Amino acid sequence: MSDIYKSSGVDTEAGELAVSLMKDYINQTKRNEVVGDFGGFAGLFDVSFLKNYDKPLLATSTDGVGTKIKIAQLMDKHDTIGIDLVAMVMDDIVVCGAQPLFMTDYIAVGKLKPQQIAEIVKGIATGCKEVGASLVGGETAEHPNMMNENDYDIAGAGVGVVEEKNLLGPNKVKEGDVIIGLLSSGMHSNGYSLVRKIVFTDNKIKIDKHFDEFNKTIGEELLTPTSLYAKSCLNLQKELGNQLHAFSHITGGGISANISRVLPSNLHANLHRNNWQVPPIMQVLKDLAKTELNNFETTFNMGLGMVAIVEKESVEKALTSLKVSNIESVVVGEIIKRTEQTKSDSPAKGGKGGSASLLGKYS
Repeated sequence: MSDIYKSSGVDTEAGELAVSLMKDYINQTKRNEVVGDFGGFAGLFDVSFLKNYDKPLLATSTDGVGTKIKIAQLMDKHDTIGIDLVAMVMDDIVVCGAQPLFMTDYIAVGKLKPQQIAEIVKGIATGCKEVGASLVGGETAEHPNMMNENDYDIAGAGVGVVEEKNLLGPNKVKEGDVIIGLLSSGMHSNGYSLVRKIVFTDNKIKIDKHFDEFNKTIGEELLTPTSLYAKSCLNLQKELGNQLHAFSHITGGGISANISRVLPSNLHANLHRNNWQVPPIMQVLKDLAKTELNNFETTFNMGLGMVAIVEKESVEKALTSLKVSNIESVVVGEIIKRTEQTKSDSPAKGGKGGSASLLGKYS
C-alpha cells in the first residue's frame, strides 16, 4: 500500500525517517511533567502541580511565522525558523504573565524531506528549551499537488499558566507608569511581505548581497531569529511583583497598535522615537524604498520587540533585571491620561483599549 500511496506523492517512509531524525531534539525539551514518549496520538502533560495554585488560569496562543519562511527557503537554511515560531507563540503567552508549559507544531510540505523537517524541528526545540517549554507533539503533512515540492509552512500552539492574582493587563496600568522597551534582534517575524517586495521585487537584490551596515548578507540578516523574551519577562515579574503592570509583544501592527491593546480606555501611551536606535536593517529598507522610517511603523517593530509597563519607582530595578537577563532595554515613554486629542491615535484592535503615539524623530 505504501507504494500505491507514494505514487500519489505521499512518502510514508520519508515521514517515518523524519520522525526518527527529530526525536532527539524533541527529547531535549522534555520537562518532568511530560508523560510518556514522543510519538503517541496525543501529548500528555501532568498538571497536578496546579493544585498548589489558588486559581490557575491556562493561557494559550496559536501563530506562525508568515513569509519569513521564504527567506529560509532562499537561503536553504532551516534550523532557525523554528525559533521564530516559538517566539511568536510563547512571547504572546508571557504577555499576561503566564509561564510557558508546552507546545505542539504543524508543518505542511509539498514534498517531505526528512533532513529539512529535522532541521525545522531542531529550531523549534531550541526555542522551547530557551523558554522552558516542552515540545509534546506535532504533525507533518505532505501536500503534493497543493504545494510546490520546495514549499513548506509551519504553525504552532502553546499553553502556559498564570495565577489569577498575578495576571497582567490593562486593569493594572495607571497614569504615571513608565514604558520600558526591550530591544529587538532585527525584523523578527513580521512585515516580510513588504520586506520581500522592497528587496527582491522592487530592487532586484540577490539574497547573497553583502551589506556593510550589518556586516553580513541580506539573507543572513533577514533570517536573524526573533528574540525570545519569555524567561526575561518572567524574571522581571518575579523581581518587580505588583510594580509590573503589563507587557506588550510588538508584532504585526507595530508599536502603537500593540501597546494600545494592553491599556485601559482612559489612558494613552507617549513613546519618544529618539530614545532608542532603529536597527540598521530598517535603515537600509528605508533607503531602498526611498521613504521615511515613520511609514514603517504600522508594519515593523522599529527596534522594540517587547515593552514592559512598570511603576515609575521601579524603573531602575527593572532595567537592572533585564540587563542581568542579557536583554538590552531602555525607557521609551510614559502613560498619560487620554484626551480628545489622543483618542484618535492608534486605537487598539476592536477599539476597546487605550491609544498610543510615537513622538519626535528617530535618532
